[in-house]
Amino acid sequence: MNYLIIFNHPFEGSYCNALLDAVQEGLKAAQHSMDLIHLDNEQFNPVMTAEDLKSFRDKKPVDEQVLGYQQRLEKADHLIFIFPIWWELMPALMKGFIDKVIFPGLAYDYVNEKNTRMKPLLNNIKGITVITTMNTPRYIYRWIFGNAIQKAFMRGIFWKLGYKNRKWISYNRVKAVSQSKREGWLEELEKKFSKV
Repeated sequence: MNYLIIFNHPFEGSYCNALLDAVQEGLKAAQHSMDLIHLDNEQFNPVMTAEDLKSFRDKKPVDEQVLGYQQRLEKADHLIFIFPIWWELMPALMKGFIDKVIFPGLAYDYVNEKNTRMKPLLNNIKGITVITTMNTPRYIYRWIFGNAIQKAFMRGIFWKLGYKNRKWISYNRVKAVSQSKREGWLEELEKKFSKV
């Protein structure tokens, strides 16, 4: 299988980077092919311009970087998103990737004239895995803050587009847990991806 990883964290020493390394090592062990879109290193511009909005309406992306990402998405069997949760949401680059790349005419189209029902165009993609870090305890994120990633990212984007194989792996209280706990998570994650 070909895995496309979409990664967003600007700090090389972050736990997200350690998670990325664990995922890549696991996929290598399983002899899968992989591609990495590192939004920070690739200096992705997340801002929707007036030209982007016109192209959204016309269903024809014009951003050269987005067109390059489209080619990489078309080769993927499975998408893996890795990012931190800041202020209960995804960082700006990841949100911009969704806005500019999960795009009508590129990632989906509408099945009716009123544009109320969608169908995925990237039928090669068989699954979506989202891996996040946050410092908020899981129960507080769910019950106080409303589980925003589950609602917006997992359902509001990928469920709405019709992808059935969706998984969210959330690492919570990352700064509060012990170093051995963090190392254990990395080992488990690498092992998980070595068996896919």
